[in-house]
Amino acid sequence: MTTPTDIDRDAPVIARHEIDIGAPLETVWRLQTDVNGWPAWQTDITAARLDGPFEPGNSFTWTSYGVFTVTSTIYAVAERARTLWGGANLGITGTHEWVYTQTPTGTHVATHESFSGQPVQADATGMQSALDKSLTAWLSHLKATAEATS
Repeated sequence: MTTPTDIDRDAPVIARHEIDIGAPLETVWRLQTDVNGWPAWQTDITAARLDGPFEPGNSFTWTSYGVFTVTSTIYAVAERARTLWGGANLGITGTHEWVYTQTPTGTHVATHESFSGQPVQADATGMQSALDKSLTAWLSHLKATAEATS
């Protein structure tokens, strides 16, 4: 398998969301790349475990909503600028990109994720809604936590 360098732009479900956070880029980056710390601030994630550094080739296992567990592989990391990871579970393949930009008032975060696989094709509308809701919540939790700790 070829290591992805981007989300799957041909996937039946693609979500794009962004937010401005009134916190330093370093704070946002630390929260996002400390996978083991996710459950402390990202309430939809009930477990997360990365053994080793957040770098390409390493994998982490995480559970959303207490029921959906996936092992994601880190495909790309550009320090304080971009991360790309992905994984598959229950026939769904997800590839998730995060882009971080320092702004005069803090940090701009853009996230893009693709979903593909038979379950996605069977219910693209439902999967789109679920993915949009998940990413919007993630960004809201990230913003609240980063701004509270800055």
